Amino acid sequence: MVGLTGVDERRCLGVRTVAATVSGQKRHSSLVKIATLDIVGDISGQNRRRGEGLKKTVVGGRAAQGESTTMSLSSSMSLLLFSAIILLLTTCKSSTVNTSLARHRYLTVDYYAKSCPRLEQIVASVTSKSFKFTPATAPATIRLFFHDCFVQGCDASILISKKPGSEPSPEKESDDNKEIRGGAYDVIQKAKAKVERKCPGVVSCADILALAARDFIHLAGGPYYPVKKGRWDGKQKPKASLVYSNIPHENSTVDNLLELFLSKGLTLNDMVVLSGAHSIGFAHCKHFENRLYNFQGTNKPDPDMDPRLLKSLIMSCPQHGGSNGVVAPFDAITPFTFDNAYYQNLQAKLGLLATDKALYLDPRTKPLVQKLANDKNMFFQEFSSAMERLGNVGVKRGKKHGEIRRVCNMHL
Repeated sequence: MVGLTGVDERRCLGVRTVAATVSGQKRHSSLVKIATLDIVGDISGQNRRRGEGLKKTVVGGRAAQGESTTMSLSSSMSLLLFSAIILLLTTCKSSTVNTSLARHRYLTVDYYAKSCPRLEQIVASVTSKSFKFTPATAPATIRLFFHDCFVQGCDASILISKKPGSEPSPEKESDDNKEIRGGAYDVIQKAKAKVERKCPGVVSCADILALAARDFIHLAGGPYYPVKKGRWDGKQKPKASLVYSNIPHENSTVDNLLELFLSKGLTLNDMVVLSGAHSIGFAHCKHFENRLYNFQGTNKPDPDMDPRLLKSLIMSCPQHGGSNGVVAPFDAITPFTFDNAYYQNLQAKLGLLATDKALYLDPRTKPLVQKLANDKNMFFQEFSSAMERLGNVGVKRGKKHGEIRRVCNMHL
């Protein structure tokens, strides 16, 4: 993946446009629109210091001077402007899935201790460089890992590319997976190539994806947890048709979500905790437009959205055209920092998706949302444990069901 080596700022119709300069040439296909959201809260000091990693991509906005950086929901706090990124992307119960999930006895932290002892350092050298130049790769890779595990298990089947004239289309070609930034696929391919040079034919793409997801979580400010390894890559031909019914959607109810997570061997607590991955990342306008203009057929906005957030999103996502490729951050307070602000936002009516909002409104999930909002350390501990359980979904082992690919997007 190429990274940003320079930034050219200019005003255009009241919106700042940032064009990345790559190796002396402007990358016209990767423009970034910057708009301001009138919401409660200021950027935390930690998020303001993340300037080097973001290459000053976040620009504009007005920070209140002398104000505390701690978010407050009381009426006495003044209204602050926060610059939230609106990105124009580069390309601007299933019964058939085996989800056997018990704690997998073959997965161990030191699985490659002898066969590839420097594996984690090799992967980290790729993920750290990617994050430095393109931080948006972090949420994309986490999403890639989640989608891989929920469809046919954690077997890197999502990485398989379509061959000309081949049928059926692989997972990667589904509408849901086409939204994942290409940089996430690239970083896995680069890490795999680097690992192959040191340890040929040893490490699976599934394990590299699990490690990369962990690395990006930590690079964004989240927990660093041990990753158990020993997965094989899936041998079965991945199918795009399996994706939709096996991942959550913006219109899913808590009942829908719970049924899906239980089908993977995960719990209600896992569902709430893993939703915290929305601490970083973005969603296309089409995934929340119904909350802006016609909530549940009322022809009115969702009353459970903060009116200041609503106003800003309407400006970014017009009802009739003009929003193709535009995305908004899940967490409008600290969009590039992995923390528990996501849960605090839910309490303040600042959740982006209807599914996010539902976690706070449902009596089964609200108590845990409140606990996680109040205790970042608890969130980090619970998230680390939930990621281990997620990484156990549908693990493949042995030549009958698995393989160790040399190139992640092609079967052997």
